[in-house]
Amino acid sequence: MNPELNELKDHKTPTPLILRYTPNERSNHWITAITFVLLALSGLALFHPAMFWLTELFGGGQWTRILHPFVGVVMFVSFAFLVLLFWHHNFFEEGDVQWLKQIDDVLANREDKLPEIGRYNAGQKLLFFTLVVCMLGLLASGIVIWRAYFAFYFPIPVIRAAALLHAVCAFVLIIGIIIHIYAGFWIKGSMGAMVRGTVTYGWAKKHHPRWFKESVKKQP
Repeated sequence: MNPELNELKDHKTPTPLILRYTPNERSNHWITAITFVLLALSGLALFHPAMFWLTELFGGGQWTRILHPFVGVVMFVSFAFLVLLFWHHNFFEEGDVQWLKQIDDVLANREDKLPEIGRYNAGQKLLFFTLVVCMLGLLASGIVIWRAYFAFYFPIPVIRAAALLHAVCAFVLIIGIIIHIYAGFWIKGSMGAMVRGTVTYGWAKKHHPRWFKESVKKQP
């Protein structure tokens, strides 16, 4: 049987489930998520004096400055693995533009009026590429402003420009992740998919009907 289609049985009631995320995919996702939270808090602490009190979560200002870039490298590497795992599912296809044009139907949960969605919808794909651009921007600018190892290789104007780019990319990334989390709670069952790895047939048929049909066809 195809590993993406499992009929897992509850001890009381048989419940057919489809594997949406493998253990490797889920572990990479949660490493990225945890490091993102640490970076958001430490980054905000270093961004403005009014939020400097957040450095106490990391052992003080000096430790926050030391840990922030190293945690950033961990997040980038973990996210890079996610990109390798999911990039081929995020190409724009026929129907994605129409999905965006019918955003009012999306927000009103009128999914029966939308084009059939594959593994990811157009909104998820836009978020994916936004995260990729922001991550690359954070890495490049972060290297330039990493005082202990690289900053002395660059002139002051370049460092200042990199600091601005770093802040802009971080702001866009934080907004994107907030939207991502909200959507995860808004679409009931999405969070469970990233915790357990599986979704019900009903969830798949309702939210990603084309992906559901393709998965069913793969079953011997």
